[in-house]
Amino acid sequence: MAAPPTVTLKKNYRCSRFLQKFYSGGAYAVSSDGSFIACACNDEIKIVETSNSAVREILEGDGEEVTALTFSPNDRFLFSASHSRLIRVWDLSSFKCIRSWKGHDGPVTSMSCHSSGGLLATAGADTTVRVWDVDGGFCTHLFKGHTGVVTCIAFHPDPKRLLLFSGSDDESVLVWSLESKKRIAALKESDTSRVSSLAISEDGRSLLMAERGGVVTIWDLQKYNRQQTVTIKEKDNPFETVNTVCIIPDGSLILTCLSQCKSQNKEKGVAIQPIYFLTVGEDGLVRIWSFFFKSSAVCIYKQKSSGAMPGCVKSGVGFLSALVLPQNQGLLCVTSDEQFLFYRPEKSSDGAFQLSLYRRLIGYNEQILDMAFLGDEEQYLGVATNSEQLQVYDLESMSCSYVLSGHAAVVLCLDSCKSNSGRTLIVTGSRDHHVRLWDAQRRCCVGIGKGHMGDVGAVVFSNKWKNFFVSGSSDRTIKVWSFDGVSEDVDQDVTLKSKAVVAAHDKDINCLAISPIDSLVCSGSEDRTACIWRLPELISVMVLKGHKRGIFSVEFSPVDQCVLTSSGDRTIKIWAISDGSCLKTFEGHTAGVSRAFFLSRGTQFVSCGFDGLVKLWTIKSNECIATYDQHDERIWALAIGRKSEMFATGGEDAVINLWFDSTAADKEENFRMEEEAILRGQELENAISDADYAKAIQLAFELRRPHKLFELLSQLCRRDAVDPLEKSLRNIGKDELRVLLEYVREWNTKPKLCHVANFVLFRVFKLFPPTEVIEIKGISELLEGLIPYSQRHFSRIDRLVRSSYLLDYILNEMSVIEPENVSLQFSETSVLSSEFVALEKHIPSELCKQANDHHEVINEEFKAISPDVEERVFPKKRKTNKSNKGFSAKKLKSASTIASIS
Repeated sequence: MAAPPTVTLKKNYRCSRFLQKFYSGGAYAVSSDGSFIACACNDEIKIVETSNSAVREILEGDGEEVTALTFSPNDRFLFSASHSRLIRVWDLSSFKCIRSWKGHDGPVTSMSCHSSGGLLATAGADTTVRVWDVDGGFCTHLFKGHTGVVTCIAFHPDPKRLLLFSGSDDESVLVWSLESKKRIAALKESDTSRVSSLAISEDGRSLLMAERGGVVTIWDLQKYNRQQTVTIKEKDNPFETVNTVCIIPDGSLILTCLSQCKSQNKEKGVAIQPIYFLTVGEDGLVRIWSFFFKSSAVCIYKQKSSGAMPGCVKSGVGFLSALVLPQNQGLLCVTSDEQFLFYRPEKSSDGAFQLSLYRRLIGYNEQILDMAFLGDEEQYLGVATNSEQLQVYDLESMSCSYVLSGHAAVVLCLDSCKSNSGRTLIVTGSRDHHVRLWDAQRRCCVGIGKGHMGDVGAVVFSNKWKNFFVSGSSDRTIKVWSFDGVSEDVDQDVTLKSKAVVAAHDKDINCLAISPIDSLVCSGSEDRTACIWRLPELISVMVLKGHKRGIFSVEFSPVDQCVLTSSGDRTIKIWAISDGSCLKTFEGHTAGVSRAFFLSRGTQFVSCGFDGLVKLWTIKSNECIATYDQHDERIWALAIGRKSEMFATGGEDAVINLWFDSTAADKEENFRMEEEAILRGQELENAISDADYAKAIQLAFELRRPHKLFELLSQLCRRDAVDPLEKSLRNIGKDELRVLLEYVREWNTKPKLCHVANFVLFRVFKLFPPTEVIEIKGISELLEGLIPYSQRHFSRIDRLVRSSYLLDYILNEMSVIEPENVSLQFSETSVLSSEFVALEKHIPSELCKQANDHHEVINEEFKAISPDVEERVFPKKRKTNKSNKGFSAKKLKSASTIASIS
């Protein structure tokens, strides 16, 4: 299994988060330009780009689920509320909460910001409506009158008319005046139901009230009387609920396209400009209506197919809300299964108006079960989630391109290939015991395979002939299916026939793999064995035994006669096909290994497991060369790109990560960094030789060379050069200052280096005010490491200084040293002599020996003290070499003095 000389081993991969959870249902808000959406994701708020579903920022919540969101008119602020009743104001330039308060006695259900941006209206479950001053955060209006939960709220579009409208569960809409702070009208009918949505026409003359009973009521805002009631309920539509009503503004792309279609020809010649609005509900369809004053509303367009998941439409919870996007971006509809559907109005071939789905953002998938790359350039990714549909994502736009629907139960597995005719085919297995063959170009099912009696948990295409696939099921059987008879022109799916079937294992079959030349198929099962079968008859060739838990993945080597298996026993094994012996065993995962696939022409492989780790292995050295931790839960799915050898991982955390080979990029980056470090190092040496200490210190910081930095600071400390140090400290940021304090903390632990550490520390606290120091990240831990050692050094030096005065007094009295200036000697020793004169007669005989020993210890201690400290400690100098001639006489004199004292 030696690597070919042309194979370049992978050393590192970089992760790019492709898909993650960003919407858990409920509240959301769209910016004024439609470029991003604020989505409620449990207790967090995620700012998501509408173009590629990338999460721009995450706003941390207060631990409670977010219930309401809205933007200010200029998108400067974002207002949010949660179940904790806390209302927050977020500054979108810094993504920080600048103000918060509590005002309602229950959760806030809806919010609306005035067009001026100065007032915020909130509706609560406590049946009250409140208006807040945005800048001050205080309540300006408190309206009471509803008897149920207030569900929706809206300001009048005209800033001069300070009116507020609120709808409630008590089946009424109340009109409030902000000037008089009173209710001026109550809009209620005897046959109304819960109010779900409010919309006001652009001219401000009409109010549209959507009711849960499938009715839209139009009210005149001048006389506050009912103009018309539009019933959405149809005979063949059991889901008559209307969740949202929207006004279609003049000049929008929808109205422009409507005016160009045949459906508008009937209304030519009408002098009065009608009101156009649309409704969405639980049937998952969009309806567009036109309403003329003192006339009946007419449905001018009904969507035939919305593109929403069939599951949510069948259950009667299709569209929860809709919004006409600005800047001709079309229409946005939000489904009950956390999807954002973007529609663009178009003119069909027969001249009729239609809404076409051009983008789908999926906010949440419960878990990722399996994945496969699609297309010639692998620009698409098929994803099997915990649903009945197969989602196909465009890797460039990071959005769901289309959905394949047809299975009656959850899709468990999939595989893809490019057939001999050039078509991209997809095969899926499901809990409905069926396998389906899909045409990716036509986006339809072309074949159904029926015959399994259990969940189909594994499917795989042939590698060479590409005219059959194999499936494995929980009924413990393996089937070979042929699709030679499937035609490209047939619109209806055909029934596939199985060519061979075998009862392969004693328990559920988890995985399948076909050899590169389509001669063998390997199956892995929960019975802890992997079996090799000869195709197409499915004749048993070999049984691989050795794993202690179920086997989750198998794969043939692309160059050698061996099989790679991964198991729940935390190991990965390579088996020889010839005799079934285990060639190598790889250990390293802390939990079961769910997937393992070959890379680099069989010289490496990548694995993922239930511990959430992704590992890159080299087979020849039995070494795990890289481990990546980018998932929070179990990893179930692993897909390998056959051309680029990029791979994707997904699991229980509903996150899909794309991994790209960065070996060449990292090598180039390391070479560039090394070259730059050499140049900067030479620049540092030049600065030191030129005595440019300020520049040298800055370069030592940037190059992260603490030893060189200490040498520079030590030289400045000996010379007492403060200006270069202060000049360097003024130019560093908070991160570099934290690094400097970390260096100082390490130096301060050693007595020989402490004087430099305290020298720098003194300048830092002198130059930076305490308000800036406390803002440094981790400053508390740094100070905890600095204070004890600094106190210890201070106590030690203080003891040395005190001891030095006693030693000088004794040596002076012994006439061992003499001061150069007698007056200086008298002034310095007068205090000590007055204190010790009473003790002169009682000095023990051993004191002289102890003094000499103590003197030697102090000399050793003061070797690490800087010269300026030494001058302060020893102000008196010893005699020069000229006076050393009488040293022997001094020794005799000192000896006689000691004898007399003793």
